[in-house]
Amino acid sequence: MGQYSIKDLETLSGIKAHTIRIWEKRYGIITPDRTDTNIRTYCDSDLKKLLNIALLNNHGLKISKICKLNYDALCQEVEKVAQTDTSYPTYIDRLVVSMVDLDRPKFEAILKDGTDQLGFEDFCIHVLYPFLQKVGVMWMANSINPAQEHFISNLIIQKMYVATDKLYSSENRDKKAVFFLREGEMHEMGLLFFRYLMKKRGVEAIYLGQSVPMQDLKQVVQAHQPDYLVSAFVATMDEGVLESYLHSLADAFPKQKIIISGYQVSQYTGALPKNVIKTDDVQQYVDYIESQIN
Repeated sequence: MGQYSIKDLETLSGIKAHTIRIWEKRYGIITPDRTDTNIRTYCDSDLKKLLNIALLNNHGLKISKICKLNYDALCQEVEKVAQTDTSYPTYIDRLVVSMVDLDRPKFEAILKDGTDQLGFEDFCIHVLYPFLQKVGVMWMANSINPAQEHFISNLIIQKMYVATDKLYSSENRDKKAVFFLREGEMHEMGLLFFRYLMKKRGVEAIYLGQSVPMQDLKQVVQAHQPDYLVSAFVATMDEGVLESYLHSLADAFPKQKIIISGYQVSQYTGALPKNVIKTDDVQQYVDYIESQIN
């Protein structure tokens, strides 16, 4: 069972903490537990109920009317909205609820429906990536348990592999990119999607995956002479360690353009070597590779 702070609920639902407190007091929508120091804590059922309330409220139903619904009626109204609404926020909220429930069939059904309706790339950019960003904040704060993390990671990774395998492949590509994670880095979902985006745009994608030693990376680069190196940095690390590693990459591979992304990169404020390109979000990454290829 997850345990969430009011800030966690704000992050995942989009409802301001101040508003949540007002709704608690005025309508009794959820009842938090409190720590010995009187700090609010919330459980999975609180999060799910708030997400459903937020979804209906965003579709024009007044909070005073929503709060009169029992939980079953609330879920029924949400399902009605889900059947007709293909907006990005609705998909995101539905994914969060199915993640909290560890509901594999529902999670997979949402992924399939979303990719069918929006297309795989659009769904990933506007739904899956923002969803993972929200959840990533929770992982960093240890608010989501490992079972929930592994549950969504495995399902999404499977979809990434299938979608990438379906893309046309050619041995006569003009550009090559090597995708890798530094030693100790295991969060590969973002990297898999970046590989998909590159391959879709006609770049030969050489995927090395998780925890790649520098010496192994050097051997691959020497053998294939890629145009780009692509990596992501999600796991907690000191900014000085990240800066040192980036400079080591730049010195070892001066002929390659090194594209970096991930949570740690978005927080990084240090100087970058000339051949290192920072992409703070997926759209910035797409814009960059399209400017290079077209």
